[in-house]
Amino acid sequence: MVKEFLGFLKQYGIIGLAIAVVIGGKANELVSSVVNDLLMPLVFQPALKAANVDDIRRLSYHGVFYGKVIGSFIDFTIVAFVVFMFAKLVLKEENVSKK
Repeated sequence: MVKEFLGFLKQYGIIGLAIAVVIGGKANELVSSVVNDLLMPLVFQPALKAANVDDIRRLSYHGVFYGKVIGSFIDFTIVAFVVFMFAKLVLKEENVSKK
């Protein structure tokens, strides 16, 4: 039974998938930190001061926190770009495409 289970893990690449999930989660934390702690304060500081907030995610209009959507969009865009660049560099392909 144990041998069969280990064969299952190897055949379907479960270990590699688990490692990818852990590394992906940490990479997401890193990119989010870069966005929240470096880019947002540097790039959006003048606009945030004009709006009297210290974090873009606190921007709101009558209780609608549109700043959270903007912040999440910026996070997503940067994470997607980092994954794209990683795929191009690691896979060394001219065009990154689904196989």
